[in-house]
Amino acid sequence: MLEVKNLYKTFNPGTINEKAALRGVSLTLEEGEFVTMIGGNGAGKSTLLNAVAGVWPVDSGTITIDGVDVTAMSEHKRAAYIGRVFQDPMLGTAATMLLEENLALSIRRGNHRTFRRGITPAERDQYRERLKILDLGLENRLTARVGILSGGQRQALTLLMATLKKPKLLLLDEHTAALDPKTAAKVLEATDRIVAKDNLTTLMITHNMRDAIVHGTRLIMMYEGRIVVDVSGEEKKKLTVEQLLALFNQASGSDEADDKLLLS
Repeated sequence: MLEVKNLYKTFNPGTINEKAALRGVSLTLEEGEFVTMIGGNGAGKSTLLNAVAGVWPVDSGTITIDGVDVTAMSEHKRAAYIGRVFQDPMLGTAATMLLEENLALSIRRGNHRTFRRGITPAERDQYRERLKILDLGLENRLTARVGILSGGQRQALTLLMATLKKPKLLLLDEHTAALDPKTAAKVLEATDRIVAKDNLTTLMITHNMRDAIVHGTRLIMMYEGRIVVDVSGEEKKKLTVEQLLALFNQASGSDEADDKLLLS
């Protein structure tokens, strides 16, 4: 579903601020695979995610989604293939609009506009059923303005909106980092349910090593613009944080674990 081949990206080339963010990254995600991605600040995680989303062009390499080469495709055209949730809970929703209006905008994304009735009773029933997956009671608040919801509720709603029209690829950019631990756990549980229900191919960045181990079917770790750890299946299920740190040390050639990885 996603194939990244030999990606290179350098910011501010030829200047004192030159930064090689991606150094020949290759990665393949099969359909339905849920990959968690970790690494210290500056490891290249967000650069890789933004390159896949089309936020900026890469220097070289190719990006293919569901067999379509999107390397040269603009961000807004690439959005037809991608659902994305950002770190900031305020970015994915329209605060002054009703909850049902936000969902209606999301499900109509990419459709031609018409003068037909805005939201039908059948659509409201559909929204209620989908909102039940979140287990936050939002199915009973369709006419509430989104701006009065908590950050966690808005982030969960954003997650639902990003997946209403099943995307080829779901990108989660530290989507629980701005939430308190209890709320973050609720949103991650909802993430697991939605990804499993729709068999979504998912790439999730997290700084929390324990979350990276517990969630998803595969785990990759980046270091200095490269993927240095890639584990899945039973190996991933049996991992401990200590073992993951040891794998990082071995793969990176460092004697000490990067303290940026120990934030959790």
